[in-house]
Amino acid sequence: MQNKLSPSLKAFMTLGYCFLYFPILTLIIFSFNSSRQITMWQGFSTKWYGSLLHDQVLIKSALISLQIAACAATLAVILGTLAALALVRLGRFRGRNFFGIIATAPLVMPEVITGLALLLLFVGLEQILGWPKGRGILTITIAHTTLCMAYVTILVRGRLSDMDRSLEEAALDLGARPLKVFTAITLPLIFPALLSGWLLAFALSLDDLVIASFVSGPGSSTLPMVIFSSIRFGITPQINALATIIITGVGIGVMVAGWLLHRKKY
Repeated sequence: MQNKLSPSLKAFMTLGYCFLYFPILTLIIFSFNSSRQITMWQGFSTKWYGSLLHDQVLIKSALISLQIAACAATLAVILGTLAALALVRLGRFRGRNFFGIIATAPLVMPEVITGLALLLLFVGLEQILGWPKGRGILTITIAHTTLCMAYVTILVRGRLSDMDRSLEEAALDLGARPLKVFTAITLPLIFPALLSGWLLAFALSLDDLVIASFVSGPGSSTLPMVIFSSIRFGITPQINALATIIITGVGIGVMVAGWLLHRKKY
C-alpha cells in the first residue's frame, strides 16, 4: 500500500520546484521576446536564434567550453578510477591516508585558492621548463581535470567498496589474467559509477568560472566567462537563446536516458 503525501508536503514540494525551475522557464520564454530588453515582453519572435548564429564570440566560447569539458571529464574518469583502485584494491600501503586526502582535497578547497595555486604552478613551470607556453585551453583542461578527478574518485571508490568480489575471484581461479578480469568483470560492474562521474565532471567543467578565470589566456575564454563579463554591459537576448538550446539538449538527453532505463527494466 502506497503512502500518500500530506497536503503540506505537497505544498512545500510545489514551492521548491517553482523556486528551482521558474527562473529557467522565464529564461526560455524571454528567449522568444522580440524586444532587446530581457525583462520587458513585447511580442513573440525567433530572431535572436538567428542572431545567435552570427555571434562568433558566443559560438566560439561555447565550443571551447564543450571541448574542455569533454577532455577534462574523460581524463578525470581515467585518473579518478586509477586513484580509486589504488585506495580500495592495494590494501594498506605507506602514505595511503595522505594519498586519500590529497586525491579528494579539491572537494573542500575554495575554488579561488585552487585557481590561484594552479596559476602560480603554471607560471613556475613555464619559467623553469618552458611549458606550458602561456595560458589557454590546455591549462584550463588540466585545472578542470584536477577539480573533477576528486568527484570521480569518490564515486568510483564507493562503487568498488560495495562491489562483491566473488566474481573476480572465481574468474582468477579459472585461470583468467588480472587484466582480463578487470576489462570483462570489474569494468562493466563499475560502469554506472564511471558514467555518473563523467557526466558530473562534464557539468562541473562546463559550469566553472572561478578556476577558468585564473588559468585562461587570450582566445580561450569559456562560455561562463563570456556570460559573466557581458553582465557589466547587460545580458543580450542571444545568451537566453543559447541557454535555451543547452537546456533543450540536456532535457532531451535526460528523457532518452530515462526511456532507455525504463525499457531495460521491463
